[in-house]
Amino acid sequence: MPFEGFDLTSFWEESAYAQKAYGCGPLTPAVVAEAEKALGYKLPAAYVWLMERHNGGIPVNRAVPTKEATSWADDHAAIEGIYGISADPDERSGILFETRLMVEEWEYPPIGVAVCDCPSAGHDEVFLDYRDCGPQGEPKVVHVDQEDDYCVTLLADNFEEFIRSLVNEDVFDFDDEDE
Repeated sequence: MPFEGFDLTSFWEESAYAQKAYGCGPLTPAVVAEAEKALGYKLPAAYVWLMERHNGGIPVNRAVPTKEATSWADDHAAIEGIYGISADPDERSGILFETRLMVEEWEYPPIGVAVCDCPSAGHDEVFLDYRDCGPQGEPKVVHVDQEDDYCVTLLADNFEEFIRSLVNEDVFDFDDEDE
């Protein structure tokens, strides 16, 4: 079972904005099947499991440590929220709409599914990356930077690892005296 021992009680920021910007309606097996068919990818079990409990939103912790620099920082990437699963391609908070928008209009590489946005308002995104595993496999989670010629940075080997790696942005804050 995904997320064994993971405490979800304080994972999500609860606000009207979070629900409007990222939340989708109730998640059923039929909605998942429709979304997967439209996307052409099998969604990771850990992502589906998390969305069954809270279908999109803003996590309290939104920083992902990295081994290499991103457009956001030398040592991490930041996310704004996690898109919910919807079978409606026009639902702006769902992965169908966001993936289509990022690939077709923003010209992101067609490597998989847009799953999180970043504070840059579209200039970088987090994707489920199916290039190595194929459309039915377990995708990696990557940061794609439009401003740096769509540079791809590995964030995690799978979605559960990605979620477990999220930390509060304050971990990376330091004052000028420390420099």
